[in-house]
Amino acid sequence: MIAKHPEIYEAYERYGKAVHERGGPLDERTRWLIKLAVSASQGLAKAQLTHMAKAQAAGCTKEEIEHAILLIAPTAGFPRMMEAMERFREPWGGQ
Repeated sequence: MIAKHPEIYEAYERYGKAVHERGGPLDERTRWLIKLAVSASQGLAKAQLTHMAKAQAAGCTKEEIEHAILLIAPTAGFPRMMEAMERFREPWGGQ
């Protein structure tokens, strides 16, 4: 998409950056945990792993990241939460 429609991609990137950095009062850690939970609830493996890394870089602990994933079960369903939990455990050696 980038090569064929660079203007669309650039607009998307600007919007994403603006809403993440200047879109409201939530602190960076909370924003990444929300993005993590949303991507996990939708089964977006690559996005979940990216958001886990960004949450960790923002100072979120392993326990906070795990809690964000556990919180998706009542809304997104237990199977979706279990899939996300498997992806969560991989970088920590399955623990």
